[in-house]
Amino acid sequence: MPKPSSASDDIDVDGFAVAVVREDTGWKVSALAPTALDDLSDAETQLRELRAAGAVFGLLDVDDEFFVIVRPSPGGARLLVSDATAAIDYDIAADVLDELHVDIPDLDPDELDDVDPWEEGDLSILADLGLPDAVLSIILGETDLYADEQIGMIAARLGFADELSTVLDSLGH
Repeated sequence: MPKPSSASDDIDVDGFAVAVVREDTGWKVSALAPTALDDLSDAETQLRELRAAGAVFGLLDVDDEFFVIVRPSPGGARLLVSDATAAIDYDIAADVLDELHVDIPDLDPDELDDVDPWEEGDLSILADLGLPDAVLSIILGETDLYADEQIGMIAARLGFADELSTVLDSLGH
């Protein structure tokens, strides 16, 4: 059972957080500080500090249980969480649902293994970059895959799989 994140918890969750930037010459992927996995506002701040001319978004793999896509914009971040039920155990997933004005699912934590996950958020979050919402929906529907595998599918579809692999190798993933 994954270790949930909480305010009183000094142990970070496993996973990785990366920033993806679309530049004129291609894609640039860089690691974010691990604190992005625990705190949505921290992830947004780290992404905004990149000050890139092109599109910027973050991919957060939390405990290989679920992932979050964060895309800062002037009107507030666009968000997608791959599994809304994760909000029961993980603060960052709860933060995403809160920002989306969606209630945390009213499920018994002991029954989570029997519930099919569902996404919440903006399925068209990466559509302007070449990942239509229908394709992202198919990737999210592959619930037998781990979060890093789903992120790998997103990276392959958008064309930054090699850049992602290089960063993940440097992080030991």
